[in-house]
Amino acid sequence: MLYAGIAWTADGYVVEVIDDTGNRTTPATPWGAERVPELTEWLGTLGQTSGQRCAVVVESTNGLVDGLLTAAGLDVHRADPWVLPARPAFGSVPAIALAERARTDLASLSPLTAEGGGQTGRDEDYHDGIRRSAPIEADLTRSGRCFRHGPRDRQEIALTFDDGPDPVFTRQVLEILDRYGVRATFFCVGQHVNALPDEVRRITEAGHSLGNHTWSHPFLPDLTHTQFRLQIERTSEAFERSVDQVPTLFRPPYGARTPEALGELMADGPALALWDVDSWDWARPGPEKIATTVLDHAQPGSMILMHDGGGDRRESVEALPAVIEGLLERDLHFVAAEDLMTSSRP
Repeated sequence: MLYAGIAWTADGYVVEVIDDTGNRTTPATPWGAERVPELTEWLGTLGQTSGQRCAVVVESTNGLVDGLLTAAGLDVHRADPWVLPARPAFGSVPAIALAERARTDLASLSPLTAEGGGQTGRDEDYHDGIRRSAPIEADLTRSGRCFRHGPRDRQEIALTFDDGPDPVFTRQVLEILDRYGVRATFFCVGQHVNALPDEVRRITEAGHSLGNHTWSHPFLPDLTHTQFRLQIERTSEAFERSVDQVPTLFRPPYGARTPEALGELMADGPALALWDVDSWDWARPGPEKIATTVLDHAQPGSMILMHDGGGDRRESVEALPAVIEGLLERDLHFVAAEDLMTSSRP
């Protein structure tokens, strides 16, 4: 059996592959963040050519590659902090440590599914963080710095896309938005902003707005205060390099919150933008189901969550025309997420 560990760094990813004896089968291989589709294909080929099952391991602060890996049918596992050595302030544990953990104790890792995504098996931690964060979230909401939707008495709605930019799917989304003449907001991850600055410029040049979605799409309860702050700061710096602007909105990966993270936003950070309509497109239920889910739950003021990156987003793209047409039929006006925030402030 083979064990492939994928570590994330400021420059992309590093992959280490070892066999049952702990010997490296390939040298440590760097991959740019824009090459995740190639990385996915390479890992699939690796298992086929060797004739061995290959267990792929990521850690809980790397939420950007599991979507494509699971969609490709690969055997993907997540390593949580309590089974790993300490992480640096920015970056994951080394890829060899991830591969070695899988080799010595695969049962200690969580198998990931397309339906559960990178958060598979962490529901209790997720909901505990939400409960503990409620007082700070309420304070942010009262001050106009946290919102899920805008006013219900105005014919406005916000369409938002997470986890991009993606060199394929973001362009397809932009083409559809342009065809209908509607505006959207893209909550981008720093890894992709850094690797694909031209795609970020395409978004802004088309008249859409941007939001900060962390650097590596981590599960926030597993971050220290410093690690969370660096996720936000490094992503803001990548935006500034690519489009000379820093987003004023932040969306947490998976919608996870902790008091420590919200305290950072409370002190001096972007406003917290959540959502009230989840399309569930990340679970790939089919384009018809995605469109139906959105149209069944959307109402004036809604903030709709969809995805243009972080996985196989073909179904999201296929569903988008039906979503837009259904909302336009209700005479809803598409605005940027920050416009909803401004109009919903007390």
